[in-house]
Amino acid sequence: MYDFITIGSATQDVFIQSDVASIVSVSQVAKKSEFMSFPYGAKTEISDFSKNLGGGAVNTATNLANLGLKVSTIIKLGNDELNSIIKLKLAKAGVDIKNVIDSNKHLTGFSIILVSFQGDRTVLAHRGANAHVVEKEVNFEAIKNARWVYVSPLSGQSNKILDKVSNFCRENKINLAINAGTTALKKGEKYFSNILKTAQIVVMNKEEAQLVTKILVRPDTKETKFSKEKVHPDVVLMLKNLKGKNETIVVITDGKNGAYCYDGSKIYICPTYPAPVTSTLGAGDAFSSTFCASMDKFNWDIEKSLKFASINSASVCKHFGAQEGFLTFDEMQEMLKKETNKNHNFKVDVVEV
Repeated sequence: MYDFITIGSATQDVFIQSDVASIVSVSQVAKKSEFMSFPYGAKTEISDFSKNLGGGAVNTATNLANLGLKVSTIIKLGNDELNSIIKLKLAKAGVDIKNVIDSNKHLTGFSIILVSFQGDRTVLAHRGANAHVVEKEVNFEAIKNARWVYVSPLSGQSNKILDKVSNFCRENKINLAINAGTTALKKGEKYFSNILKTAQIVVMNKEEAQLVTKILVRPDTKETKFSKEKVHPDVVLMLKNLKGKNETIVVITDGKNGAYCYDGSKIYICPTYPAPVTSTLGAGDAFSSTFCASMDKFNWDIEKSLKFASINSASVCKHFGAQEGFLTFDEMQEMLKKETNKNHNFKVDVVEV
């Protein structure tokens, strides 16, 4: 019996940081966007460089195993040298690799991560084998022997297995947590509604939530200062639209602004845990998987789960690499105790809606 099976991607991540990069902000009446830019046609110096393994399913499986859970993962690897490297690292991390799928036709996924001086990043991704998982390759018998299935973003034709996995979890009374990718979300709320009706926990960032609900978070104007409100009214509307059933817990993460969680009657507002930021890659995976594991461990205590998720996510942000800095439950508890003793403002606000 597995505690969790993760499904999603595996990649080789190459991190590139250049202090020459600029952050360009563009504001419109309905939205605000930010872009990373480099001098066009120039040879740009690199400030820092590193290589690590990543991908949503690998990141979450490694984190869950570090939390002491029995974990397996369903990923598809290419016919290349990364195949054995990823399997070896997963096995060393305590992740069962029996359900890994091998491909003779595709290469393992590969990403170039451009890191800004602010610690945020832009990802250039080649999906490779990640985009070619088909239903017949998925070990549904293994899924049947899991208490939780955690689905990280799926790309390309792999997205077609999402409905099948969702239905299988519902039929076999398996807890489902999902952090859907843009391939599924671009199809809109109507397509995504079946998953929303099935999943116990749904996590996505604000940009993804805007994509699926078609609700844009409006910037402040001269007349209206949305930023003065505890929760932006457009975020409230997104949370309500994403609430698929009474049991579903919906979480929207918002980068440095923290995260919002909705249980159907209350919105929980969790700030980011104070920590230096080297890179935000993998922070979302750490947050969402820690939240799910904490909800399972602490009898669905939303406030505690959000705090633990924020602490573990902040720890990952201190490092290059999406699998660096993972904490155990005991380590997170100790950090939470220290922060509380400092009397800092690391607390979860609750708003009735």
